[in-house]
Amino acid sequence: MTTPVLLVDDDEDVRTAYGQTLELDGYDTILARALIEAVDHLHAGWPGVVVTDVKMPGRDGFDMLARVRKIDPAIPVIVLTGHADVPMAVRAMREGAFSLLEKPCSSAELLDTVRAATAARASEIKARRAAVKDVAPLTGSLVGRMAEVERTFIIEALQACDGQAARAAEVLGLPRKTLYDKLKRHNLTPEDYRG
Repeated sequence: MTTPVLLVDDDEDVRTAYGQTLELDGYDTILARALIEAVDHLHAGWPGVVVTDVKMPGRDGFDMLARVRKIDPAIPVIVLTGHADVPMAVRAMREGAFSLLEKPCSSAELLDTVRAATAARASEIKARRAAVKDVAPLTGSLVGRMAEVERTFIIEALQACDGQAARAAEVLGLPRKTLYDKLKRHNLTPEDYRG
């Protein structure tokens, strides 16, 4: 599967030139003229990279960056500008841009930056999937695991209070009746925890 790159620029010549450069390098390139057109292609977990111009009529590249960050903050956004200066670069990085490129940038510079961004995105997605796999076995028995945790807390409170249920209820912040119900549910006898 090729990595998608969403290229947002109101200048048709720039869109065409950079789009062809990306397609020739094997990217599934999606071209958009404005934010409103571009956001239809994005969703949380989208596996690609966004390349956006800063100066566009209506919503600009910083608006695009903010919108992408709301959809999925891990999607890398490369900001293009024809008028780079230090304050703009600082703003781009502060607002979460992956990189800032000054137009016209060379094909090599664009591709190197997009490759770095796609590698970062692929790594983040891989880590996210691994985390989901690690958590998945726990979800089926969540109620059972919660009951085990509750039972452990009650036993520790009983041990700390020398088997005195009334004191254990205070330690746990529970009404006595609630603790007695839980003791019955977990088949626990306070006297078993007296020193």
